[in-house]
Amino acid sequence: MIANLRTNWIILKTSVEERLVYRGDFIFATLVRFLPIVTQIFLWGAIYGIYTTSPIGSIKGYNYQEMVAYYLLVMVGRAFSSMPGLSNGIANDVRDGTIKKYLVQPIDMLGYLFWARVAHKLVYYLVAIGPFVLVFYLCREYFSGVPDAFTITAWILSLLMAFLVGFLIESLIGLIAFWFLEVSSLIFIYMMLNYFLSGHMIPLDLFPEPLSHWMQLLPFKYLAYFPGAVFLGKYTNEELIFELSIEVVWIVVLFVMNRVAFHFGTKRYSAFGG
Repeated sequence: MIANLRTNWIILKTSVEERLVYRGDFIFATLVRFLPIVTQIFLWGAIYGIYTTSPIGSIKGYNYQEMVAYYLLVMVGRAFSSMPGLSNGIANDVRDGTIKKYLVQPIDMLGYLFWARVAHKLVYYLVAIGPFVLVFYLCREYFSGVPDAFTITAWILSLLMAFLVGFLIESLIGLIAFWFLEVSSLIFIYMMLNYFLSGHMIPLDLFPEPLSHWMQLLPFKYLAYFPGAVFLGKYTNEELIFELSIEVVWIVVLFVMNRVAFHFGTKRYSAFGG
C-alpha cells in the first residue's frame, strides 16, 4: 500500500515537472481557450435579440443572462472533464507497441495515465485560476447570485466527478485499439457526439422531447451540462442527491469496463521487436 502511494506520488510529481518544461506554450494555449466565451456572449445576444427593440424573454426557461452564465459554467466543467489526447495516446501506444513498457514494468497503465492527467489539471488550474476569476468578475452581471452552501458543495462534487467520468470514457475508447487497428475515426465520431450529448453546444433542456430525456440518461451530461445546471439551481436538493448518486454509479460502471477491457485487451495483445 505504502509502495503504491509512493509510486503514485512520483508519477504525479514527474508529470507536473514535465508540464512545466514548456510552460510558455502551456500558458498561451490555456489563455487562448478563454476567447470563445466572447463569441458566445455576442452569439446568444443576437439569438435573444438584445440588440433589437423586441428581445426574447426566455427560451425553455433560460433567459439571456442565464444562458451566458451557463456557458461560463460549462467552460469550468470542461476544464475538469476534457482529456485532450488521452484516447489517441492510448491507441498509439497499442498500435506502435509502446504499451509494452506497462506490461513488463510494475506500473499500472491506467493508474499512470490517471495521475498524469491529475498533474496536467493541477498545472492547468494554477495557470487558469487568474483568468477564470477575471472572466467571472467581468461577467458577474449574468449571475443572479451565489447559490446556497448545499448547492455549492454539490457543484464542487460534480466537477470532481466530471474529471473521473471524462477520464474513464476517454480511456475506455482508447482501449478499443486492442481490437481495432485504426480507431481515429471512432475517436472523431465520439468527439462530435460528445459536443452535443454533454451539453457543451447547447443545454440539454433545449433539445425536443423525448430526445432530451434520453440524452440525460447517458453519462455524457455529467461532463458539462450537469455542473452548469447545478450551479444555476436547475435541480432541487433531492434531485441533486439522486443525480450525484447516479453519477457515482456511472463512475463505478466505467471503471469496471476499463479494467475488463484492459484485462482482455492485454490477453490478446502481441508485441514483436525490441
